[in-house]
Amino acid sequence: MKEVIIGGVPEHFNLPWSLSINNGEYVAENIDLKWRDFPGGTGAMCKALRAKEIDIAVILTEGIIKDIIDGNPSKIVQTFIQTPLIWGIHVAANSQYKTINDLKGTKAAISRYGSGSHLMTYINAENNQWDLKNDLDFKIIDNLDGAIIGLQSGFADYFLWERFTTKPLVDNGTFRHIGNCPTPWPCFVIAVRNEFIESNKAELKTILNIINRTTSEFKDIPCIDKTIAYTYNQKIEDVREWLNLTEWSQKLIDKTTILKTQQELFSLNIIPEIVDYKTLTEKL
Repeated sequence: MKEVIIGGVPEHFNLPWSLSINNGEYVAENIDLKWRDFPGGTGAMCKALRAKEIDIAVILTEGIIKDIIDGNPSKIVQTFIQTPLIWGIHVAANSQYKTINDLKGTKAAISRYGSGSHLMTYINAENNQWDLKNDLDFKIIDNLDGAIIGLQSGFADYFLWERFTTKPLVDNGTFRHIGNCPTPWPCFVIAVRNEFIESNKAELKTILNIINRTTSEFKDIPCIDKTIAYTYNQKIEDVREWLNLTEWSQKLIDKTTILKTQQELFSLNIIPEIVDYKTLTEKL
């Protein structure tokens, strides 16, 4: 049996993976697919791909594009979530800051450099016409737990993270939500190490076929809203809103989207150049 290690954030987006793994669908195809949680997000997954600790990552589009251009020997093989990710902008509940513009020049918590929380802080700054050199100050907090400590202690002033994941922390008075910053592109893609693609193309196609069948039927699973709410400590009304806003994909990300994403990252000096479509993607 072929062992394959896949990584992703421990969030509701990835429930289709755990369902298909628990159902034994990969084992039935002689594939031992092992899931590994990455609370640290995209930056941590990029590091794990480079270190060959994982074979596949369900990862933020902007983060993996940046890291492939920076030398990560991986390719995007498919879009996973077609719709934008809605990043919530959060401060500590007792923070003096009330609006997004109050945050100009203050300390932004990020999980690590190159992470989604890092890159989207630039997008938020651009959206609000801030000076990207002088109005951004980053503090590394590793993950969501680190953000709780960082914001409450004053180590950092604000934090961007997926809005529905942080909603329970807003509801219980840990964070205060002061705005949103949606991604200008599809939010999650499936990336695979080049070496794995070359050596295990048949197994990879099988894995994608199984997850694509699962995601195409996901919203039709009986009581899926209740399952998500229970599993991820969410309110049922928040889960239903999220389901209405979220669409999975079963296709490779297109050239126009890849170019648009790179143009945005290049304009923010996040990537040094715009590269060819085939440098970033692999059509199976």
